[in-house]
Amino acid sequence: MIAGVVGKTNVGKSTFFSAATLAPAKISNVPFTTIEPNRGVASVRVRCVCKELGVVDNPRNSNCINGIRWVPVELVDVAGLVPDAHKGRGLGNKFLDDLRQADGFIHVVDASGSTDANGNPCEPGARDPVEDVKFLEYEITMWMFQILKKDWDKIVKGVLQLKEDLLGLLCDRLAGLMVGKKHIISVLKSDEIFSKRVDQWSDDDIMMFVERIRRVSKPMVIAANKIDIPTAEENIERLKAEFKDYRVIPCSAEAELALRLAAKKGLIRYMPGDRTFEIIKRDELTERQRVGLAKIKDLIDRWGGTGVQEAVEAIYLKELKMIPVFPVEDAGKFTDHKGNVLPDVILVQEGATARDLAYKIHTDLGEGFLFAINAKSGQKIGEGYVLKEGDVIKIVSAKSIKG
Repeated sequence: MIAGVVGKTNVGKSTFFSAATLAPAKISNVPFTTIEPNRGVASVRVRCVCKELGVVDNPRNSNCINGIRWVPVELVDVAGLVPDAHKGRGLGNKFLDDLRQADGFIHVVDASGSTDANGNPCEPGARDPVEDVKFLEYEITMWMFQILKKDWDKIVKGVLQLKEDLLGLLCDRLAGLMVGKKHIISVLKSDEIFSKRVDQWSDDDIMMFVERIRRVSKPMVIAANKIDIPTAEENIERLKAEFKDYRVIPCSAEAELALRLAAKKGLIRYMPGDRTFEIIKRDELTERQRVGLAKIKDLIDRWGGTGVQEAVEAIYLKELKMIPVFPVEDAGKFTDHKGNVLPDVILVQEGATARDLAYKIHTDLGEGFLFAINAKSGQKIGEGYVLKEGDVIKIVSAKSIKG
């Protein structure tokens, strides 16, 4: 799954992206700095099962530090959004098209209110960040509405004249937006409006349907950035009061990026998400670096961290509801065929089955699935077994995989 780092221009999206991934991204205090989407790999922290099983692991696709697995996840930083993007204003068409691939959003908002609606710098507090959230919701909803409305007559004809299934038609039309069957079913069952014949749906009905589809298929967290500016504190409380359905996470992308880079150079000891850091090469710091780190310490002491890692983990683990599962080839030794102990961890969505896991590992495993073994209990399980957090699973398939 992929999380999109989104928001209007000049709010710190690319800084957030770089802080989370350490991938290079062009950062500037002008609108539309990001044109082509930046891609990078961040990590989320999950509990490893090594201590529970009493083994020393040697992971391949992730790191295990003191019983915590750092699992790689993908982020994409897309072009900034401006009002009327769905009409093609600014880089709106490109922004919205880049969002097709995203399963969820981290909406970076300038909580200090120091960028206007078009992404230009303004006096702190002059812009209401609540309006920024509302306008992004509106632009994405209008974009999805236009896509569905364009073919609505064909959908009506398909249902009424060709006797095709409405669910199937909607799935086909919305598949390119990463909207799945389960999303559409949950919305169609949620309101009596959708029990009407499709030719009786008004534009308002279609809009309501799209709005609900957006919410269930594109979950979002709000990264309330620029907490180092005094006007941010009051605005963050307003954001939390206005958007009770969203997680609002106070952030300082600049502080996180500074800490990550200092740690990479060996100047400090810091892991993403830590509530503190330790200076280990004080003599090598310049006066400017000392002052900067002192300010960052005050900031994270006050807010409990920079918020960047928390936002990444919130979208993947809480909103997209991903859980870690550990596939192995030897259910007794918890190893792969090379003897690596607990070599991999795979994130799957809650409700995923043993066969779903097989497909995520390799298509051949999924197609040839015979059964699986719960390595913790030694029990044989079928394709419909619903995976649980921390499961260690061996897949037995009729098709072998080379390599």
